[in-house]
Amino acid sequence: MPVDAGAKNGSVATTAIIGADVGGTYARLGWTTLQRGEPIQVKGFRRYACAGHPSLAAILRDYAAGLRDDPGIPPVAGAVVAIAGLLDGDRLLNTNLAWPVSLSGTRREAGLERLELINDFVAVAQAIAHVAPSALHSLAGNADARPAGPALVLGPGTGLGVALRLEDSRPPVLASEGGHAALTAGNPLELDVLRMLLQRHGHVDSERILSGPGLMTLYGCLCERKSLAPRWETPAALVQAARAGDDPLALDCARAFCAWLGSVAGDLALTFGARSVYLTGGITGHVADWLHEGGFQQRFLAKGALAPALRQVPVWRIDDGELGVLGALAWHADDSAYAVPDSSGGVPS
Repeated sequence: MPVDAGAKNGSVATTAIIGADVGGTYARLGWTTLQRGEPIQVKGFRRYACAGHPSLAAILRDYAAGLRDDPGIPPVAGAVVAIAGLLDGDRLLNTNLAWPVSLSGTRREAGLERLELINDFVAVAQAIAHVAPSALHSLAGNADARPAGPALVLGPGTGLGVALRLEDSRPPVLASEGGHAALTAGNPLELDVLRMLLQRHGHVDSERILSGPGLMTLYGCLCERKSLAPRWETPAALVQAARAGDDPLALDCARAFCAWLGSVAGDLALTFGARSVYLTGGITGHVADWLHEGGFQQRFLAKGALAPALRQVPVWRIDDGELGVLGALAWHADDSAYAVPDSSGGVPS
C-alpha cells in the first residue's frame, strides 16, 4: 500500500519508509517503497553499532540524511522501528539498550514526521510469512510442513525474544516477555547452574542463560563447577574454541546451551499451543552446529505424555540477517491503515 496518501489531481505520491531493527548491540536499517500488491524489498541495508552512537535518534537521523542526499530515492515519510522492550506511554522500558528512548523525543531529534515503535519480536514474527524457503533450516518435525495456526518465534540474542504469530487475527502477532519467565532445570548440571545463579540474583529468568551474554554466564558457571578459571571472554571466542576443540568445557557449554534452549522452546510451544516453531537471533547462527546435533531436539520433545504432540510441531532455524527490518516494514504495510496516531506522531506498539 502507498506510504503517503498526499496526492495531487488524484495521483498518489510515492514515498520511502525506513525500517529499523534495534537490539542491545546493533541497529539494522533499510528502506522501501510500499505499493499495493508488490512484495516488500529491503533496500539500502546498513548496520550500526549502538554503543558507537549517542542515541537512537542519531542513528535514524544519519540514515535518513543519506536517503535524502540521494536524488533517486523518494522523500522519506517516516520510520517504523522494531525495538526490544515495552512502550510505557512515551518511554521505552528496556534493560539491554545502550541509551534511553523517548518516542516523541526520538521523532523530533531524528527529524521525522512520523515514527512508530513496535516490539522487536512482533516484527520478527510479522516477517515469518515473508521468509524465503532457502533461509529455513529444519531442526525437528516435518521439514516440508508449514502448518496453519499459532507459530512460536523464539530468539536468543542480546536478550531472549518471544512472540506468537496468529492466523486470521488482528493484531496478527501476540507480543510476549516470555524470555523473562523463570528458568527451570531438567538435569543435575542445570540444577547446579540454577543454584549458583539463585545465590546471586533474586530471579533467574530464561534470558539469564539463553542469550549471548547468557552463554558466557553459563560458561562461567561450568568453570566454577570444575574449579577452573574461565579462558574465554566473549561468545565468539567461546564458540570458536568449541568448534576447534581447543577447550572441552567450551564444547560442553555450547551443547548445554542448545539443549536448554530446546527445553524452553518445548515448554513455550506447549504453553502457547504452537503448531510450528521458528528460532531466530544472532546466537543461533553461531551455535548452529550443536543445534542440529540432537540435544535441542531431544529436550524439545522431553515433555512426558505430551511428547507425541510435539513430534507434530516442525521447528526451523531462520538464517536471515535482514529479518527484523523486513518484519518492521511488513508490520507497517499490514497495520498502518488500522493504526490511530497518538499526540506525538507515533503509533502505540
